[in-house]
Amino acid sequence: MAQALQLIVGRDSTWSLRAYLCMQLAEFEFSCSAIALGEAGYQQQLAKCSPSKLVPVLHVGELIIHDSLAISEYLNEQSSGKLYPVQAHLRAQARSYLAELHAGFMAIRQGLPFHFEEQSKPADLSAEIGAELERLSTIWQQFDGCFAFNKAGALDAFYAVMALRLANYDIEFDGAAGRYQQHLIAWPLFQRAIDIAKQW
Repeated sequence: MAQALQLIVGRDSTWSLRAYLCMQLAEFEFSCSAIALGEAGYQQQLAKCSPSKLVPVLHVGELIIHDSLAISEYLNEQSSGKLYPVQAHLRAQARSYLAELHAGFMAIRQGLPFHFEEQSKPADLSAEIGAELERLSTIWQQFDGCFAFNKAGALDAFYAVMALRLANYDIEFDGAAGRYQQHLIAWPLFQRAIDIAKQW
């Protein structure tokens, strides 16, 4: 890609971490700038670089792409399909699962905030969290310890953050779903991304 790429991320932003992973999967050279969310003046910083005042946001020359899902789609197109399955029906399935994560699992997000380090497991998981965990297990058991659709892609990048989120609350699935969860957590690309994100 001839134009310079700049990814703007936020400290402790799970969506930024996902976009960063997608940039790595696309294998483009890019610069990365971090905004310390919550600190004084961060909203003014966001307003200067992100039309939505949210992170992540990708600058490609004059083009500005905000939202992790849109960024993953753009990168897939520009990298000749490195982030999604080649077959149309599998690509549609991957997008369905990715969109489900992007828009849903609100009980898990609210009740189990993401942290890089291990947290105390809540004494009681709500029925809403339990139902969402069951749904995740149903999706993940299809992949049985391998990358989804047999190669690392956007879906794995998005679900890796969820896999670590749950493990840090001592929530680990059994069987095939558990093998997929552990596969994502141990993924070297993800581990390197975590190390970098801790420095944002």
